[in-house]
Amino acid sequence: MPATGTPEPGGLTWYQVMELLHKVTAERRVCGFDVVELAPISGMQAPDFTVAKLVYTLIGLAVI
Repeated sequence: MPATGTPEPGGLTWYQVMELLHKVTAERRVCGFDVVELAPISGMQAPDFTVAKLVYTLIGLAVI
């Protein structure tokens, strides 16, 4: 994802991250999380939306 402080070439895809989060929250109780490294780029909203969607998903998974 662009707009991150430390981009990782060949990093995880969205679906790999979602699968990982679902597995973790199915086996463990999540009591908190920290989302960092977003470095917004003026005129580019996709990374902002991606992070918002990630946080929204994490909140939903942590509450279950």
